[in-house]
Amino acid sequence: MKTNRLLAALLLAGLATGVAAQAGRDNLSNLKQMKVSNVDLNIPPVPQTGRNADAIRANLKNVKLPPGFKIDLYAVVPDARHMAVAPSTNMLFVGTRKTTVWAVTDRNGDGVADEVKPFAPSLQFKVPNGVCWTRDGFLVVAEHNRVLNFPAAEFFYEGPDVAVIELVPQGKLISPEDESYNHGARTCRVADDGTLYITLGQPHNVPPEEKFASYASQGIGGIVRMNAMDGSKREVFALGVRNSVGMDINPKDKTIWFTDNQTDGLGDEVPPGELNRATKAGLHFGYPYWNGKFKVAGSAAAPELKNMKEPANAVFPQAEFPAHQAQLGMAFYTGGMFPPRYQGGAFVAAHGSWNRTKPTGALVNFVPIKADGTAGQPEVFAEGWLDGTGVYKGRPVDVAPMKDGSLLISDDFAGAIYRVTYAPN
Repeated sequence: MKTNRLLAALLLAGLATGVAAQAGRDNLSNLKQMKVSNVDLNIPPVPQTGRNADAIRANLKNVKLPPGFKIDLYAVVPDARHMAVAPSTNMLFVGTRKTTVWAVTDRNGDGVADEVKPFAPSLQFKVPNGVCWTRDGFLVVAEHNRVLNFPAAEFFYEGPDVAVIELVPQGKLISPEDESYNHGARTCRVADDGTLYITLGQPHNVPPEEKFASYASQGIGGIVRMNAMDGSKREVFALGVRNSVGMDINPKDKTIWFTDNQTDGLGDEVPPGELNRATKAGLHFGYPYWNGKFKVAGSAAAPELKNMKEPANAVFPQAEFPAHQAQLGMAFYTGGMFPPRYQGGAFVAAHGSWNRTKPTGALVNFVPIKADGTAGQPEVFAEGWLDGTGVYKGRPVDVAPMKDGSLLISDDFAGAIYRVTYAPN
């Protein structure tokens, strides 16, 4: 009798799970039609006080910044990755490599978030790492293999049901057969003309030659672009990239800048990290022949590519960083709070190494931009999340200027967002 009751309970549990999963799949259709999803209207927030928040603040005492700068905890945000600062309110949206997009709100404008809760929880996100805004307030979420657009997200995030436009349906950003757990985090930016740019990392340490043509046609290992409102006019914008997990548009000359991660398995000192600049469509940034100015083809990481032909007119990085620091998010500083030397330059987050004998990274660089629009020499701006014993206390992912001129830094290891401010000594 007990066995029968157990079997019945398991069957009911399985049925309930299946129904819930089905409801999650159907919610996109409901929301596209402005229908309700019938999920709980109350969305539990993430606690912002307590032992965890206190420990994060204590770790920040070890972070070193230039004179006059100060760093504080802005919000506790689990798995915090890329950030999109809202255009009209004191809030931002934060992507993750899991299943949640976070809505982070500073309701009283005191420079510290008051509320952190899931955005559009009735939807089933899959690696919603990339978040970015159109000029007129539409939030784009770039998942592993889908792209959604949420009109007026900053004003309609309170409940679970929000308006949504499906720019790229599930399974249509890349071929499903090329989906991988490796290098699946997308980043995005929207240009002034409404063109959406999305980075597509390729799912290998070094891609096999038989994948070159397929990847090139899809834009895997590069950047694709399309209309941010309906997904039309899609095309491959750039190729020759290994795995870019950071991108921004220089507001002065509208060029596209992006980071690129290094090939693993070649030792502690090579290849370099990259910061690249695309001045027009159709450029090739050298990979997998080049990684920076290190030749990967024919190396220990790719001996089978020893006869690979060098890509014509390959574009080399604007700036290079120490090997294996894993540069991810980047942003041009558009604020007025920081001293003039930082204004118009770029901040770049370095996540920190895994494929290295002695860990390195877990910092934020500053890269000045010259009058001709090219990059100057990178310098360390913030460091200290990697302690003297080689243990990570945090791993910066992304940077984002706030409207008041402060700078946000996300950290998916600590599950936090920090705020950097400046006041002359």
